[in-house]
Amino acid sequence: MLNRRALIVAPLLAVPALILAGCGSSADSGFDAAASDAGFTIVTSTNVYASILQELVGDSATVTPVISSASADPHDYEATARDQLTVDDADLVVMNGGGYDSFMDKMIDSAGVDHVISAVDYNSTYPGADAAEDEHDHGDDESADEHDHDHEHIEGFNEHVWYDPHTVEGLVAAVQTELDELNPDGSDAVATGAEKVTSDLDALEASLADIAADHTGDTAFFTEPVGAYFAEEAGLEDVTTEGFSEAVEEGQDVAPATLLAATNAISGGDVSVLIANAQTGGSETEAVIDAANEAGVPVIELTETLPDGEDFFGWMQDNAKNLADALAE
Repeated sequence: MLNRRALIVAPLLAVPALILAGCGSSADSGFDAAASDAGFTIVTSTNVYASILQELVGDSATVTPVISSASADPHDYEATARDQLTVDDADLVVMNGGGYDSFMDKMIDSAGVDHVISAVDYNSTYPGADAAEDEHDHGDDESADEHDHDHEHIEGFNEHVWYDPHTVEGLVAAVQTELDELNPDGSDAVATGAEKVTSDLDALEASLADIAADHTGDTAFFTEPVGAYFAEEAGLEDVTTEGFSEAVEEGQDVAPATLLAATNAISGGDVSVLIANAQTGGSETEAVIDAANEAGVPVIELTETLPDGEDFFGWMQDNAKNLADALAE
């Protein structure tokens, strides 16, 4: 992944911009990793997965993210010696995979972690996802080298899979199965947590279904693929100009003809809502946001990491509300 450029977001019409804080503790990110002194330790690549799993495990395990800052970009993150010590203590590692959080791979191999679960394996569009559960070995003899955690970025695949409720559902089920074997003393707590996660997932899917009932066929333009699964679940059609979001995500210049086609589509009334990544971007991103503001197209912002003080499902419900409000304008 090439270096990505910081985005200075122009004033938005529909939804106030998220205020990105500096480095925060895991407690600032909507969950408290110190709430449990359980001996079993789960390490996640980002605070997004830590929040999901904290709800799942309750006080039966300690959950610690490598990235707890609301402003960090996992694509470009460089692991530290302190991060390596965190991973060294892990009994189970949960990461995104798909090339998104590749900073984890070397640390996992160095630590010799025996149990690694990647969320992309539970996304229906990820190559090989159908075989993920069959290939998942729960045996005690499994070594880190046998885990297929070193997922490379696949051209055309949207690795922001935590925005897909179905992927989250599959991931949580896989983690529960793993924990039942690795930490059987916590199985009752995890079963209770799984019921709560399921309830929250059902509520989130209901919120997105409500949007779809009113706005199926409405269109969305993405500055990057962040939130594309989310919008699809809400019934929106992706009309992003081909080549635009891919270039922005890779930190490359958008071709002038592509940028012109994008701004013309937005100005011409082809776009119902513009969805921007609040954490990265560049002049081309600012250009399409400006075009949306001038055309009266609502703009909402999504982030890649959990905003400070939020939990995962509260954050997702806020995103759903912001999307619904924008489409209702």
